Amino acid sequence: MNDTGEVEVVVIGAGQAGLSAAYHLRRTGFEPGRDVVVLDRSPGPGGAWQFRWPSLTYGKVHGMHSLPGMELTGADPARPSSEVVPGYFAAYERAFDLRVRRPVGVRAVREGPAGRLLVETTAGTWSTRALINATGTWDRPFWPRYPGQETFRGRQVHTAGYTGPEEFAGQRVVVVGGGASGTQHLLEIAPYAAATTWVTRRPPVFREGPFDEDAGRAAVALVEERVRRGLPPRSVVSVTGLPLNDAIREGLATGVLDRQPMFDRITPDGVAWADGRRVAADVILWATGFRPALDHLAPLKLRGPGGGIRLEGTRVAADPRIHLVGYGPSASTVGANRAGRAAVRDIRRLLAGPRQLAA
Repeated sequence: MNDTGEVEVVVIGAGQAGLSAAYHLRRTGFEPGRDVVVLDRSPGPGGAWQFRWPSLTYGKVHGMHSLPGMELTGADPARPSSEVVPGYFAAYERAFDLRVRRPVGVRAVREGPAGRLLVETTAGTWSTRALINATGTWDRPFWPRYPGQETFRGRQVHTAGYTGPEEFAGQRVVVVGGGASGTQHLLEIAPYAAATTWVTRRPPVFREGPFDEDAGRAAVALVEERVRRGLPPRSVVSVTGLPLNDAIREGLATGVLDRQPMFDRITPDGVAWADGRRVAADVILWATGFRPALDHLAPLKLRGPGGGIRLEGTRVAADPRIHLVGYGPSASTVGANRAGRAAVRDIRRLLAGPRQLAA
């Protein structure tokens, strides 16, 4: 369906952050289709969750918070998260009549006439007074570069393309990355693989005990400080550490989670360190994370000298019409919920329309 038109707000992305923003817009009087349009490039509801590997069951998901206004209850922990969460998101979109348009890819956001922004998409162009960007990171997997990488005769896979442990049966696997995905991959793959090797740039930090609200706020504050200074955001897990649960303890005890320092180069048949040590490998699995998917905002020249986009809360400091939610400190399910609400309150003040601000 091709469309052009004028709206008050465009929301790009219908993951947790985008749906939270759409909910708060709807709740405060913005009519979907008339005042606001929500665009999503994915084929169906669920955000990045619909692309997760089948073995990532709902019971293995860390800290999934419900969307505002509708709890996620009764989910079977043994079901894949790629089924549970998209089903919940689909029900949520219907319950609040959010009218998400998909699949719609956003090609560029440009300056338009009369102080408006032009959102150019595969389904036409929208002119808007304000923009909430909630595009997440899944579309931009980060692949580090190392000497000799192009000579490797085996397979290189990123977390974004991981489909489950069975594909590594009988193979020698090097897993790169010290985050939650890296440890989950290792624990799953080890029973199938001929051998596994875990390498990370920094020694992993395992967190003992409960992660309470004070600790969460402190961690988010560290990430928030970076985006306030205009630096590229780091993940929240980079400052929280990894929870030391039973599976992690077993992996440490059995040697599956025996971390090695980062190799110096890749060889045709594996990886090598400067001290002469080598490990043979059939597969290198890059659990090296993702970067924010913001290329469509490039025409607006929002990035500062530090390489990131400086924010004040969720608002882009250089352009108060634009908010980034699910970015940096709000790149968690609970953070995305709060960011969506904060962005909407700020946009309502900016637009200063006839509607009253919500309490």
